[in-house]
Amino acid sequence: MKLTDRSQIEHLSRFQGNGTPVTSYFLDTDKGRLTKKEISASLNQLHHEAKARLEAMDLGREGRDSLAGDLEAVDRYCEQSLPAFNQAGLALFSCSAKGFFQPLFLPHGPRNRVIFDQSFYVRPLLAILEKYHRICAFLISRRDARWYGIFTGDIVPLESLTSDVPPKVKEGGFEGTEGKRIERRIEAHLLEHFRKAAQITFDMFKKGKYDWLFLSCEDALHTSLEPILHSYLRERLKGRLKAKPGDPQDKVLKEVLAVEEGLRSADEAAIIQGLIGELERGGKACSGLKETLQRLNQVEVQTLVVTHNLSREGHVCPNDGFLYLEEQTCPVCLKKTNRVPDIIDEAIEAAMNHGGRVVQVNPPTRLDRYGKIGAFLKFKT
Repeated sequence: MKLTDRSQIEHLSRFQGNGTPVTSYFLDTDKGRLTKKEISASLNQLHHEAKARLEAMDLGREGRDSLAGDLEAVDRYCEQSLPAFNQAGLALFSCSAKGFFQPLFLPHGPRNRVIFDQSFYVRPLLAILEKYHRICAFLISRRDARWYGIFTGDIVPLESLTSDVPPKVKEGGFEGTEGKRIERRIEAHLLEHFRKAAQITFDMFKKGKYDWLFLSCEDALHTSLEPILHSYLRERLKGRLKAKPGDPQDKVLKEVLAVEEGLRSADEAAIIQGLIGELERGGKACSGLKETLQRLNQVEVQTLVVTHNLSREGHVCPNDGFLYLEEQTCPVCLKKTNRVPDIIDEAIEAAMNHGGRVVQVNPPTRLDRYGKIGAFLKFKT
C-alpha cells in the first residue's frame, strides 16, 4: 500500500498494543540514488543493530518475543519484496503479538531506522507528506479536455470533455459577411467549450482536493481561456504543460513530475536564499539545531527550514514539551527529560502544532554551512 494521505497515518496512530511494544521500520530504497548492493547493506546493518538493541532491552518474555517476531516478519517481507521493489522508500509497522503487519510504500526515501516503542513511530510519514502538493493537470484543446490528479508520483484520470466545436474556417474558404458570421459562430462554440471546462475545473477545486493547477493549452488559445478561469484557479495556476488531451497517461505524468520538481527546487532555493540573507542581516532568523530548538520552545518560529533526513537524538520535557539536545533535566521545570530517537521529528511536529510552516530541502544546499537547519522567526532576535 502506498502512502497517500493522513488517514493512513491516523490509522497507525490509533493502533493499541495494550502494553506490548511495537516495531516501526524505515528503509531508503531509492534506486535513483542507491545501488541494490547499498540497499542490501543498509538492510543488513539495520537488522544487526536492531537485534543488538533488543538483546539489551529490559523486557518481559512476551514483549521480547513479540519484537523478535517483528524482526522476523520484516526480514521475510524484505527478502520476498525488495528484489523487485521500485518505490523510493519502505516503512513497515509490526506487532507480531497482535498479528499486525502493515507495509507502506513511500514516495521519498526516509532515514534508515528501526524504532521499538509502545506506539508506532509515524512522524517521518507526516514529514514526507508535507513535501508534496496535490496537483490537477488540466489539458484542453479546441474540442477536447481531460483532467488528471497527481499526488506523490501517482496519476489518476478524473474527467474528460468533448464539445461540438466546428473546425476553423480555412483561409479563403468564405469571404465578406458570410465568413465573419461563421467565424463568430465558431468563436461562440469555442468559448462555450472553455466555459464548460473552466467550470468543471473549478468544481474539482471547490471540493478541496487539489493545491496546484497545471494547464496545457495552445498558445493561440491561452489568452481566451485564462480570463475565463475563476480567480481561485488563477491563483493556483503554477505550471504550463505541453501534453495534449489525447497523449498517453504516462507521458502526462512524466511532464507533470518534471514541472513539479522544477517548482520545488526553485522554491527551496528561494527559501534558503531568503533565510541566509535574513541571517546575514541579523534579521528575523536563526540557524543551527540548538538555537532553532530554543526558538521553537519560545514559540517564535514562523517557518522551519530543515534538510531532509537530518537526524539527531535529543530530549523532550514530559511536563511542558520543550525540546533539548543534551539536557537530561528541563531547566524550566526541573523535570527529568525523556530521550527521543530523533529530535528533528519532534521539532517538525512542534512547528506544525504551533501553526508554523515546515520546509524540507534536499541536500546539498547552502543551508549545510549553517547546521542544516534554521528558521524564519516572528520577531527579530
